[in-house]
Amino acid sequence: MLLNPTIFWLLAGSILCFLELLVPTAFVEFMMGLSAFVVAGVSLLIPSISVQVALWMIFSVASILAFRRLLPNHTVATIADAQEAETLTEILPGQPGRVIYEGNSWRAKCDDESSTIAAHEKVIVVRREGNTLFVLPENLLNSSVYLPHQSQLR
Repeated sequence: MLLNPTIFWLLAGSILCFLELLVPTAFVEFMMGLSAFVVAGVSLLIPSISVQVALWMIFSVASILAFRRLLPNHTVATIADAQEAETLTEILPGQPGRVIYEGNSWRAKCDDESSTIAAHEKVIVVRREGNTLFVLPENLLNSSVYLPHQSQLR
């Protein structure tokens, strides 16, 4: 049994919009579904399947790009200054260790390469590079003013 092109595009649009509910893709599937609905209307006027597919692809890409411009810019969440963590393992000078930060275990290094941080000690997250947190012992920050290394000032 052959499927009417209009019914096909309505079915495809419905499936794509429903999939957006199940697997959120930043409205990509939704915009493709809306484009399929538009092509369903166009299919009543233009019977050529190849033209319909080309229009669907053009409408989908154009609507996704237009919608992305309307969305506010999302920035990647960064670590705010001076947030607390706790060491899980000892962090030796220049060596990585583990800290618990926001409920997750992270790889961490001491920002002061001459300090050792004991296990189960409160630390302050100074910065992040990739998946590594750079931390300082909380007592070091409370007892004196921390001055970054000369190489960090450049």
